[in-house]
Amino acid sequence: MSSEKNHASQEEVLRLAIRHFAAGINAGRGLADISALVQATSPLPLMHLAHWEQMIRDEFTHAVRSPTRHWREAWVGQRRFLTWIDLVSWDGYVRERVLRTLSGPVPNGFFFVLALRRLNDWVPQVRAAAREKLPQLARDSMPEHVAEALCAMLSTWTSWGRLDEVDRRILVTLLDLPKVDELVKHKVISSAAGPMAFMLSQVTRSEVLDGHLPDIAEKAVQPAVRAFAYRALLAGKVVWVKKQQWTWTDVSACKGRMQKILDERPLVAQHASLTLLTSALADRSPIVRRIAGEVLVREAADLGDAALPLVRQLAADASPGLAERGAFILRSLAPSIR
Repeated sequence: MSSEKNHASQEEVLRLAIRHFAAGINAGRGLADISALVQATSPLPLMHLAHWEQMIRDEFTHAVRSPTRHWREAWVGQRRFLTWIDLVSWDGYVRERVLRTLSGPVPNGFFFVLALRRLNDWVPQVRAAAREKLPQLARDSMPEHVAEALCAMLSTWTSWGRLDEVDRRILVTLLDLPKVDELVKHKVISSAAGPMAFMLSQVTRSEVLDGHLPDIAEKAVQPAVRAFAYRALLAGKVVWVKKQQWTWTDVSACKGRMQKILDERPLVAQHASLTLLTSALADRSPIVRRIAGEVLVREAADLGDAALPLVRQLAADASPGLAERGAFILRSLAPSIR
């Protein structure tokens, strides 16, 4: 109930800020003060962006409309300056114009996410404008805003059906901007909730966090994040969901499902397996220890005597499933090693 109240409160604050902004436009003050709108959007959770965009469009159209002004006049903006709010205009011409005319820095992470979402816009010219302007906007903006927006967006962008490979490359290059990689790493490590493991898998399309993976494996709050980092380090490669595409399972019955298309690349630097296995087996989460168990099943025989203490540790694990896996490996080892 408290979360619902908080959401309703955020909506009301945002509505008031939009009305205040529209009042400045209606008063003919040229470039209206957007500070209240920036303050209202800064604490908003960067999820369910379609809902926030719809609400902003509806509220702004209603607030700026007068009995003699058609709704299109409010958005086309022929008699006013274009501002960041026009990124969610009903009119594709306006969305394209605002991307080509506005310059950074972006007011906050919320508005940068709105700009990033134009890469999936249904109007091709808007997507082209976003592709052209986003790198410069990111360079001109505060790294905190860029990192915040990327962390929010990278967990959902595989479902963007209009996103081209060139767009994905542009977004990945934003991770290489000064300080952005450190901020993203901190977000990955410190976040106690949210799809951080999936987001990390998307970040690792780029090599920017390869050197940070041991730190992430050791310090990340979420077990799923530590497990992903250990899996990548032990395998010497990273795997991610490249995109999702519709696959027909029964055309005659019009049945199908979304299928994940995977991609991978090798890590820039390789790490000692025994050290990583020792660290993974000492992890407090059975999710992470299971990763070490999977590697020991495959490689215990090749590791020889060096693997025996690790296998015995796995066989004594508090998790019955992991302990059974360790016992199985022990039975599989050559008698001379056992």
